[in-house]
Formats: sequence, C-alpha cells, structure tokens
Amino acid sequence: MKFDVKITVIRKACYKDLMAVYENPISHACDVNEGDVFISHKGEKPETLCDSAWGSMMEFVEELALGGGNFYDGWMKNPKSAMISCNDGFRPVSFLLETIDN
Repeated sequence: MKFDVKITVIRKACYKDLMAVYENPISHACDVNEGDVFISHKGEKPETLCDSAWGSMMEFVEELALGGGNFYDGWMKNPKSAMISCNDGFRPVSFLLETIDN
C-alpha cells in the first residue's frame, strides 16, 4: 500500500546580497508562496511542483509514500514527516513533507 504525501511550502527566502554578487539576472524564478500545498499521490511528482524542488525531495516523498520515515534516527518530531529545502542557493524554499493517512 502506498500513501499520499502532503507537501507544504513553509518558508521562502531570498538572498539578494548573494544574487548581486554571483547570479546573472534571470527573468523568472520560483512561483511558490508560503502556505502553498501540493499532494503527491502515492509518491508521484505533483504536476505543478517545480522539477528542481522535486529533485531535492523525491527520495523522501517516495519513502514516506511507502510507509517509511523516521529519517536520521529521530530528526523530526513527527517520524512520518521531513523538512526539505530546494537546491536554489539564492531563493531556498523549505517544504514540510507529511504522510497522509488514507
């Protein structure tokens, strides 16, 4: 049996000082907002979730969907969850992943 996983945007940061020094200007970046929720059905990527963010979290989502958890021997208060950030060093987004008991 596979579970669904709720993916909630908890925090979105922006490091303008780093962007000014290191980043070439881009016309489009991240579209998510704090509070946005995505649902991974049975470990699959939600259609509207950024590919880069998915790459950072997919192994954790897949493990939670399989009923696993307790990452790093008690890292999270809720063992059926994980806090994962996308890999954008200029605009990191923190996502809370939680197993949905169906």
